[in-house]
Amino acid sequence: MTLFFFAVVVLFAAAFAFLNGFRDASTSVALAVRTRALTPTVAVLLAALFNFAGAALSGLLALQVSRTWISLPQGENGLTILAAGLLSAVVWGVYTWWRGIPSSSTHALVGGLAGAGLASVLVGGNAVDGVNNSLLFQVVLPLLLSPVIAFVGAYLLVWPATWAARYTPPNVVNSRSRRTQAIAAGAVAFGHGLQDGQRTGAVLLLALLAAGLSDGAAIPGWVPLLTATMLTAGTLAGGWRISYTVGYRLTRIDPLRGFVAQLYSSVILLLGAIGLHWPVSTTHTVTAAVLGAGSNQGFPVTNRRLVLRILAFWVLTPVLTAAAAFVLELSLSPLADL
Repeated sequence: MTLFFFAVVVLFAAAFAFLNGFRDASTSVALAVRTRALTPTVAVLLAALFNFAGAALSGLLALQVSRTWISLPQGENGLTILAAGLLSAVVWGVYTWWRGIPSSSTHALVGGLAGAGLASVLVGGNAVDGVNNSLLFQVVLPLLLSPVIAFVGAYLLVWPATWAARYTPPNVVNSRSRRTQAIAAGAVAFGHGLQDGQRTGAVLLLALLAAGLSDGAAIPGWVPLLTATMLTAGTLAGGWRISYTVGYRLTRIDPLRGFVAQLYSSVILLLGAIGLHWPVSTTHTVTAAVLGAGSNQGFPVTNRRLVLRILAFWVLTPVLTAAAAFVLELSLSPLADL
C-alpha cells in the first residue's frame, strides 16, 4: 500500500505541475502578447523554454523548501495527506482556469496540505509538525506580502520610467519597450519555473521521505526532470483564458508599463527563489504588478469589478482547498489503515 500511495502522489504531483504550466506559465508572457512585443506562438515557445530551464534547476531549492514545510508521519498516513492536498489543488486549479481567474497554485497547495494535515491530526491522531516560526516566515508571510510588494513597486517604478522617456517620441518608446519586454518575459518565465518547480519538487521529496525511499539529504535527479517536463508540457498545451484576463481585461497597459510590470515581477520571483528561498506566487505577483503599473495613469483604467472578483477568489483559494483536502483526507485515511 505504501508504494501504491506513493505512485498516486507522483501522479497527482505530475498533474499539478502540468496544470501549473497550463494555467500560470502563459501568464508570464501575457503582457508581451498584449503589447505585441511577441506573437502568441513565439511567446508560448519562450515560456516553455525558460520554464523548463528554471524547473530543471529547482532541485536544490526544492530541498530547501521541503525543510520549511511540514514534517509528515511515515508510511501511508503521510502519503494520503499529500495526495489529498494535491488533488484539492488540482481541482481548484481546473475550476479557476475555467472561470478565467488568475489564482495561485501555491496558495491552493499550501491550503490543501494544511487541511489534509489537520484532518490527519484530528481523526487519525497522527503527528504533523508544521505550525512553527519557520513555516510562518518562510511560507505564509511571503505568499501574503508578495502581491502588495508587486503592486506598490510597479506603481512607483512607472514614474522614473516615464520621466526618463519624457523627451523621446512615443513610437520610439514603444519600440524599445517591446524589445526589452521580450527579455523581461523570458525572465518571468524562468522565475516561474524556479518557483513552481521547487513546489512540486518539495512535495515529491516529502513523498519520498514518507515512503521511506529517501533520507532527505539530496533530491533525486528524476524529480526536477519530471517537474520540468510536466510544466513545459502544460505550457505548450496553452491556457490563454487566464492570460487574456491578465493582459486584456484588468487594466489598460502600454509597452512601457508592460515592461515595468514584467521586469519588477521577474526581480521578485528570482530574488524570492534564489536569494531568500521564499515561495512566491507567480500569478499573484504578475497580476498585482500589472494592476500597479496600469493604475499609475492620469485617468481611471482599471476594471474594478473584475479586481474585486479576483481578490475574492484569492481569499477563498486556501480556505476552500483546505476544506476539500480535509474531506478527502477523511476519505483516504481508512485506506491507509488497511
